[in-house]
Amino acid sequence: MIKALNQIGKYFLMIKEVFNKPTKWSVMKSLILKEIDDLIIGSMGIVAFISFFIGGVVAIQTALNLTNPLIPKSLIAFATRQSVILEFAPTFISIIMAGRAGSYITSSIGTMRVTEQIDALEVMGVNAINYLIFPKIVAFTLYPFVIAISMFLGIMGGWLAGVYGGFVGSDQFLEGIQTDFIPFHVFYAFLKTFVFGMLLATIPSFHGFYMKGGALEVGKASTTSFVWTSVVIITVNYIITQLLLS
Repeated sequence: MIKALNQIGKYFLMIKEVFNKPTKWSVMKSLILKEIDDLIIGSMGIVAFISFFIGGVVAIQTALNLTNPLIPKSLIAFATRQSVILEFAPTFISIIMAGRAGSYITSSIGTMRVTEQIDALEVMGVNAINYLIFPKIVAFTLYPFVIAISMFLGIMGGWLAGVYGGFVGSDQFLEGIQTDFIPFHVFYAFLKTFVFGMLLATIPSFHGFYMKGGALEVGKASTTSFVWTSVVIITVNYIITQLLLS
C-alpha cells in the first residue's frame, strides 16, 4: 500500500516537473511534430481497421437478435450509434492505444534510461522530463480527432454491414442514426477521450522514465505500463460516466 502511494506521489511530481524549465521552442517544435507522426498519425491505420469492422459486427449482432417483428429495423442503427459513440470509440480504442502507443512510449524512454541517454541530458542541464514527456502530452491533445474518425468509421461499418448484409434498408439505418440523438453524448465522449489522451501520454512515460535494470526490464516495464494504463482508463471511464450520465 505504501509502495503504491509512493508511486502515485512520484507520478504527480513528474507531471509537475513536465512544466518546469521548458526546452527551447526551436527544439521542442521538432520533437512535437515527431511525436504527432509516431503516436497519432502512425496509429490511424489500426484504429481505422478496428473501428470499421467492430461497427459492422455491432450492427450484425444487433440485427440477429431482433427476432420480434414489431421492433423497427432502425433500432440496428440506433444501437450501433450509441455503442460506437458512448463506449467503443473512446474507451475500447484507448485500450488498443495503450498497447500500441503506450508500449512504444515506455520502451523508447526505457531504452534511453538503460543506455544512459537520460543521464546525459540531465548532465547537460536539460530538464529530461520536459524534453521527453511534454511533446507526447501535446501530441495527445490531437487524440480526440482520432476518436472522431473512429466514430465515423464505426458507424460507416455498421451501415455497410447492415445494408449490404440485407439486415436493414439504407433509409431505415439513416433514420435510426438520427433517432433520439443527444448532442451531450458526443461532448461526454470527447471529454473522456481528452482525459484518456493525457493518461496515455503520461502513465507509459512514467514507467519508462523511472524503470531500473537492463534491456530485459524494458520489456517488463512495457507490459506493466500497458496493464496499469488500461486499469486507470477503465476506472476513470467509470468515474466520468457516473458523474456525467447518472
